[in-house]
Amino acid sequence: MNTPQHIAIIMDGNGRWANQRGLPRTAGHHQGVEACKRTVRAAADLGVKYLTLFGFSSENWSRPAEEISELMRLLRMFLRAETADLHRNNVRLQVIGSRKELSADIVELIENAENLTKNNDALFLNIALNYGSRNEILTAAAAYARQMIEQGIEPTFETAEEFFPRHLMTKDIPDPDVLIRTSGEQRISNFLLWQCAYTEFVFTKTLWPDFGKADLESAIAEFNQRERRFGAVISQ
Repeated sequence: MNTPQHIAIIMDGNGRWANQRGLPRTAGHHQGVEACKRTVRAAADLGVKYLTLFGFSSENWSRPAEEISELMRLLRMFLRAETADLHRNNVRLQVIGSRKELSADIVELIENAENLTKNNDALFLNIALNYGSRNEILTAAAAYARQMIEQGIEPTFETAEEFFPRHLMTKDIPDPDVLIRTSGEQRISNFLLWQCAYTEFVFTKTLWPDFGKADLESAIAEFNQRERRFGAVISQ
């Protein structure tokens, strides 16, 4: 089995999982954190090098204040409880997304986790928090334009192709080979739009709190059935 180098996951279905059981949505988020832990372990076991999880989008701030408060509490718990374990297992943690709207103590926890794990290389775990891909692209485009002006370089297709990607939040990691979305929804919800130009999409009906190693293996098996052409014609 050919293991993808980089797997990205849109973790969807926490609310539906809770509703099906007559539980508050927060219970689904609690179980979603457990699914995160399982998936990180599974990815490492299967030899995945990069794992990117969509944890909280820039649009999620429109959710009820009580739900957002609980999500932030769970984020704090995860960072406090799991950072040392990630470090012991040689996992590097990086958070992408804007930190301006996050509380100071969460930003400090993120920075501490990133600094502690920065030299690890068994698995690169990227968590997207307060992330929106359109905003990322616009911010990168503005940074690219400023760079060209400051260096006196004429903006051309060639310079954009070389320099623009360097301003993306994912500049240090390869584009995803496969994007998994759970819960049966078939859209990418403003996630890694630039990076997913040639990514294979796998949609599963499994709700995120139920996701585990078998689901990850199934997605990888489906990925292996795809013929990746990157715009070229494959000779018969």
